[in-house]
Parts: sequence; structure tokens; C-alpha cells
Amino acid sequence: MLAKARAIAAVSLTLLSFSACMKSRDDPHAREMAERVKSELQHAWNNYERYAWGHDALKPLSKAPHDWYGQSLLMTPVDALDTLILMKLDSEAAKARNLIVGELSFDRDISVKNFEITIRLLGGLLSGYQLTGDKRLLDLADDLGTRLLPAFNSPTGLPYVFVNLRTGEVRNPISNPAETGTLLLEFGTLSKLTGKPIFYDKAKRALVETYKRRSSIGLVGAGINVETGAWTDNDSNISGGIDSYYEYLWKCWLLFGDKDCLEMWNESIPAVHQYLADKTGDELWYGHADMATGQRTETTYGALDAFFPALLALSGDIPRARRLQASSFKMWNLHGIEPEVIDYKTMRVVATTYHLRPEIVESTYYLHHYTRDRQYRDMGEKMFNDFVKYCRTEAGYAALSDIVNKTQRDEMESFALAETFKYFYLLFAPPGAIDFDHVVFNTEAHPLRRTW
Repeated sequence: MLAKARAIAAVSLTLLSFSACMKSRDDPHAREMAERVKSELQHAWNNYERYAWGHDALKPLSKAPHDWYGQSLLMTPVDALDTLILMKLDSEAAKARNLIVGELSFDRDISVKNFEITIRLLGGLLSGYQLTGDKRLLDLADDLGTRLLPAFNSPTGLPYVFVNLRTGEVRNPISNPAETGTLLLEFGTLSKLTGKPIFYDKAKRALVETYKRRSSIGLVGAGINVETGAWTDNDSNISGGIDSYYEYLWKCWLLFGDKDCLEMWNESIPAVHQYLADKTGDELWYGHADMATGQRTETTYGALDAFFPALLALSGDIPRARRLQASSFKMWNLHGIEPEVIDYKTMRVVATTYHLRPEIVESTYYLHHYTRDRQYRDMGEKMFNDFVKYCRTEAGYAALSDIVNKTQRDEMESFALAETFKYFYLLFAPPGAIDFDHVVFNTEAHPLRRTW
């Protein structure tokens, strides 16, 4: 009995000393890392200000502005606003907000992609409003949401891909579950804040109609016709085109307490684990399968799939999240930075681009939040060092056209500032930087709060 007590005491002392070591080593170093991230975000933002102010985005190699639709919707300022606020970059945030409320207008004869405009602009305006209380941001969100509503006027209630902001004309009926099912966080929040049920009802119907068309084994495909409701692509996966559909099933339950979303999640996620999860030795990956049969069709995994450990952790499945995150990090380390797609059976790179994507950083942040395991900050530090080494330019941050030879491409998407820098920062920032347990991040990393 005495020997057992001594053994328990020894283990307890070891754990205490490990915990103390973690705290003494990590906290000052983590603060230094947070300041480094903040400084690099300022580098990206300041060069946007210098070379592309008032435009959607900066092209960091040519030092030129870029507008998505030929005229600016202030994509980068709206997308980056809450990042600037969370980093306490007050003067930069004030300047961005003044630009948005002074110059942004959605009364434009342009056809925009409903999904991207919703997650970036509508989400950014809503989080900006909740963080500042500036009702002009909510008014802009209300106007934008109203102009996007005609997208839902299909026979099925599934939204068309494009909608004209002035005329309401729609086009492109061939969509996917991510674009039909990743709208309720934003439209639902807008509905709650404005008291207009139509926003919630339209977006929820689209989510439900997507779910209702799942196969008999519980999977959704990669392409769907919003006019007929028929699948145009039977490929099932957790990658781009489907990914955030699953994310919003769980997150809409968290933010709105919508039990239908919880039920759809509970009915959907077992099929994902059964048919898409793939074990290679001790490693866990998620591949592709036919939505009707569950038969494996591809053994590919990529940068967009790397969001899934975060979702697993958020929904309480820490062991599976840890295993998949280890696979994502292995993918990152193949060439010192993340490729867009690999074949995990052969570890061969299938798509060599790197678009400054945030998903693997997001998962690292979530896992650190839930486990407080130091390995995730170490992992994040390695990734941030690589990110700076290969993507930093004189005028911001550039994507890579080839991660093998590290060739840069003239692209700095707004999500680099909205998501990638934000998640790097939050990974290292003190706990008070954001109240993680009382916000729900949309798929563009805009924190939304249940204030209603």
C-alpha cells in the first residue's frame, strides 16, 4: 500500500512539474509569438493600405490592387476588420471601419457569388457590428442580406450560385452542399439582430433541403442542381464543396440552439466516419467515396480537409481530432509548407499550390484550446515560421504556385487576414483575447455571439 501511495505521489509530482514547466516556458514565449503574428499581420495590412486601399485585395508581387467583379466591395477591409479589433490595432481598425461605412455600397449592377459574399462580407459586417456596436455596419449587413435573398428563389429553395446585387437576377444552378448549406450562421444572425425571420427561414430551408437529399447511406455528393434537386456529382468527401456543410450543422446548433441542426448532425456524422475515414497504418485520414455505395474513389486529402480536426474537437471528439491533426501536420512537413492536395496512400503531392489557407491553423488553435497540450503551440510555431519564410514578400504575403520549389504567386486573398493570421494570433494570445466558449466562428473565422 505504501509503495502504491509513493508511486501515485511520484506521478502527481511529475505531472505538477510538467504543468509548471509548461506554464513557465510557454506563457512568455507564447506572448512573444502573439506579438510576432501581430507584427506580420500589420505588414500585410499596411501594404494593402499602401498599394490597394479601397479595393478588394492586394496583389503582393506586382503591388497592384485587385477587384473581384471589376468594382470594389472592400473585401479585405470588411474581412479583416474583426482581426484588427481582436489584435487591438485600434487606429487600423478605426480607419478600416470609416472606409467601410463611408464608401461601401451594395447598390451595384454586378453578379456576385452568394456563398463567398455571405461568409466574407455578411459575416464580417455582422461580427464587426457585434464587436463595435456601430449600427451602420448592421445596416449594411441588412441591405446586403436583402439583396442576396433572390438567390434562394429556386424551385427547391436551394440557392443559385450567382445573384445580381441590383436586379436580383440569378444564374448557375449547379451548386454544391458547401454553397447551399453554409449560410445559416450569417443569415440567422442577421435575422436575430434585425428581427426579420425571412433571413433565417430562407437559409435554414436551404440547409434542410441539402440534408434531405443525402443518400440512403447518409452521404451527400459534390454537385447538386438547385432547380431539380438532383445530384450532378456523386463524389462524397469533407473537402472543398462539402466541408463547411458539416461545419454548419454543428455550429448552428451551438449558436441558435436549433435542434433540427443537432439532429441533422447526429444523422450525418456517423456516415462520414464510416465511409470517408481511412486508416493507413496508425494514421487517420479522410478520403473520398461514392455517395450511393460508400466505395472508396480517391485517397486524397488536402489543405481544405484540414479544418476537420477543429470540428471534431468542437463537437467533443478529441481523440479522433488529435489523430487527424497529426496527419495534417505530416502533410505540412512533406515540403515545409502545406500542399493543396496529396494522395495519402503514396504521400505524393497532387496539387502543388498553397493559397495561404487557414484550416490547419484553425485546427491547431482548437486543439490547443481544448487540451492545453504544448505540442499544438509548438506545431503552430513551426507552421508560422514556415509561413513567414516562404510567403512573406516586400509588400505583404503571397500564395505559392508550387510548394516544392516555393514559387510565389501574385495573390493575397482576404481570408489570409480574416482567418490565417487571426488563428495564428489566437493560438498564442493570452486566454482573454477572445471568449472562445461564447462565440461561434463562421467558416471565414468571423466570431458571432448569441446576443439576442
